[in-house]
Amino acid sequence: MKYCYFKFLMLFFLSFSMHSQSLDTLVDLGGYKMHFNVMEGKGTPILFEAGGGNDATVWHGLLEKIHNVTGATLITYDRSGFGQSELNPDLKNDSDFGIENGIKELETGLSKLGFNNEIILVSHSYGGLYNLLYARKHPKKVRSIILIDATPSDFWNEELLTMRDNNVDISSIEKHSGDYYMNANFNETMRYVRNMDFPEKIPITNVFPEKSFPYFPDALSNRWRKLNEELDDNKDNVTNIIAKGSGHAVFQDNPALIINVVIKAFSKTVDEEQQNELLQKALDNAIALSIENKVNNRSEQDLNALGYSFLGNEELDKAMEVFKLTTILFPDSFNAYDSYGEALLKSNRKAEAIEMYEKSIELNPNNENAKKILLQIKDK
Repeated sequence: MKYCYFKFLMLFFLSFSMHSQSLDTLVDLGGYKMHFNVMEGKGTPILFEAGGGNDATVWHGLLEKIHNVTGATLITYDRSGFGQSELNPDLKNDSDFGIENGIKELETGLSKLGFNNEIILVSHSYGGLYNLLYARKHPKKVRSIILIDATPSDFWNEELLTMRDNNVDISSIEKHSGDYYMNANFNETMRYVRNMDFPEKIPITNVFPEKSFPYFPDALSNRWRKLNEELDDNKDNVTNIIAKGSGHAVFQDNPALIINVVIKAFSKTVDEEQQNELLQKALDNAIALSIENKVNNRSEQDLNALGYSFLGNEELDKAMEVFKLTTILFPDSFNAYDSYGEALLKSNRKAEAIEMYEKSIELNPNNENAKKILLQIKDK
């Protein structure tokens, strides 16, 4: 299995005083309106899907930072009955407001805004089921998916649904609201998505914490974790990232992680020259923030994690650029030189790798990893 373990992952980006042009609009779906916010840009649009009970406002802290680096079009919206979006007055039965209707409303809203082509999907929790269904309906349109502690499609078995029925009283929820209809249809939604898989050709980054719900009984939180871990079993298109130190709302606990995962997904949709421009913007921000945050050493960890993400994807030139920058910013860090040495060795630049490992040992004589690798290099 593929894992990337991060406590504080990657870069923190500066907020620019310039604000991107946004379209805040109510789209008429035929007698009722759905609220969309579009931060206008270029390239493949990125759609953000909120978790159950939430509206588009949960994403506001991330959007400007992502846009500053990517220049991409970013789309958020409120599902019907949430935030500023209205409910369809023509629907009469609770079951009419199920998740399939939600997907149709999303498709209609995107179409009316002119987003009928390729798209990147980002979702949190219950919103992951919307990503699942949308991707299955439009596998050729979806360029990539980012799941943020998303609800596993197989989590809610019949035993757990019965347990939920015994503990959730929907009569206490305001009727004719998005929250009411989501809960009224919850069991059927979970039965509907059960055993569904994402299309195999769509790249998926699955971000989840070590323990999503600390207030859950261990049997439940362990089941949630296990199903997330298994998402990448024998699948080349899925990469799991465990966000150490985060809770269920990873995008709030570790926004830098989510910002950078989204930026990386977008970078895969542009040409090599644009990818290099994106990397440079990220590194420029990293330099400024590294100087600012050097006192707690956090930025060194961020840069090191970013370098290893490139290394894991065989993007050796980018990995070496990041690791080299880390040694410049943190010249007293034995780990920075160790990581740079690893990238150099993987690039068959043995003489330079030896130099980095020797520097690492000079800074930390107890670095047994560097000693071991040096012996291996010199024995060949």
